[in-house]
Amino acid sequence: MSDADGMTGVQVPLFERFGDADVRALVEGYPLAWVCGGAAAALESSQLPLIGVFDEAGHLVELIGHLMRSNPLHAALSDDPRATILFSGPQAYVSPEHARRRNWAPTWNYAQLTVRAEIAFDSALTEYALKVLIDAMEAGRAAPWGVEELGPRYYAMLDRIIGFRARVTSVSGKFKLGQDEDDATLGAILETLPDGDMAAWMRRFNRGR
Repeated sequence: MSDADGMTGVQVPLFERFGDADVRALVEGYPLAWVCGGAAAALESSQLPLIGVFDEAGHLVELIGHLMRSNPLHAALSDDPRATILFSGPQAYVSPEHARRRNWAPTWNYAQLTVRAEIAFDSALTEYALKVLIDAMEAGRAAPWGVEELGPRYYAMLDRIIGFRARVTSVSGKFKLGQDEDDATLGAILETLPDGDMAAWMRRFNRGR
């Protein structure tokens, strides 16, 4: 995302400037998201692990997941497939101690995405949804686990869950990661903040400083 909307010339707020690579890094690094749907009077929500699908240009186009058929969210999204999906990335309290400035107000840094999507449940997708999630989570382990190790229990479990695709209709986000701090304050925070993940994301959004 550029500093300004190319069609309207409207300046994008500082913390809302991000790109497709940032979306991918957050979705892949923090895959457990709140999936919300249903009528306003009967809103349902669940935290579900999701796997992103990206097109050749790097845009997030789809999310693949699964849930229990007995989950009330299943019925809610079957009636109305429109969903709001909330990804929460790194977050950390930043103290004046970290900034090495007593005349500096404490703050909270964070990264978040709001994805609007339309959900399509498909029992034929269930095994694939499980496979892509397990493959992603087990990647890099010395002895990656596979569903075949469950034996007959695996097939009994399949009857109780259902896979889905979430077709992405819009993505918005906020990445409050120290972009508004002066160089000295930013440097002090990066040196003293104990949260390595947060520090890495702050460096990502303050390259060249």
